[in-house]
Amino acid sequence: MGKIIAIANQKGGVGKTTTSVNLAASLGVLEKKVLLIDADPQANASSGLGIDVESVEIGTYQILEHSNIPREAIIATTSPNVDIIPAHIDLVAIEIELVDKENREYMLKQALAEIREEYDYILIDCAPSLGLLTLNALTAADSVVIPIQCEYFALEGLGKLLNTIKSVQKIHNPNLDIEGLLLTMYDSRLRLSNQVVEEVQKHFNDMVFKTIIQRNVKLSEAPSFGESIIGFDATSKGAANYLSLAEEIITKNSN
Repeated sequence: MGKIIAIANQKGGVGKTTTSVNLAASLGVLEKKVLLIDADPQANASSGLGIDVESVEIGTYQILEHSNIPREAIIATTSPNVDIIPAHIDLVAIEIELVDKENREYMLKQALAEIREEYDYILIDCAPSLGLLTLNALTAADSVVIPIQCEYFALEGLGKLLNTIKSVQKIHNPNLDIEGLLLTMYDSRLRLSNQVVEEVQKHFNDMVFKTIIQRNVKLSEAPSFGESIIGFDATSKGAANYLSLAEEIITKNSN
């Protein structure tokens, strides 16, 4: 049965979408069958894998509304072994539309039940908020990866996210685990970066991935070409980092 992993942090700009796209591509290269679900109205994960967002007719919005089944929304990407359910700006409306629905937190979980057997990993790129979209992702997921940037306000808001995860565990999804905290945008030349790494490792020790994602220009350039870092420059530091993360996740889940 496929493992569903949400990539979540309500802070913007911490490397959520970068991680979603490049972890999916890295797992694909390591011969795992992957489905990436874009659950962010900005749809950056979709455009980052070469999808023309404007032309999306069936995507995450229709899946959450249950007006279409996931199979009708799945698009194969140019990344080996990676499929995507894309997003469109219309996803913005879903928070309002789901409010009155019964079991509104379970819409994504119910929709994915019929396809999770077909993939090794299903990754959900969450919106930078703790609204209904993220709640649906956390309720559907088996675990959550939390990207944390190696900058001054890194730990700000982390407590809020961990509290949200706790309440989801209590009310909607008792089996939700933390897959790991992922340190991103690390620059070894900066004392601050090193201090954040030490601080996070000291507080959360085993919960922190050994892999650290370093600042890398190629990682920023790849999305504008509609490619993952693996497709854009497989020899870059960014590609090596994300392949290492994928290996770490595979090893952790094969024990």
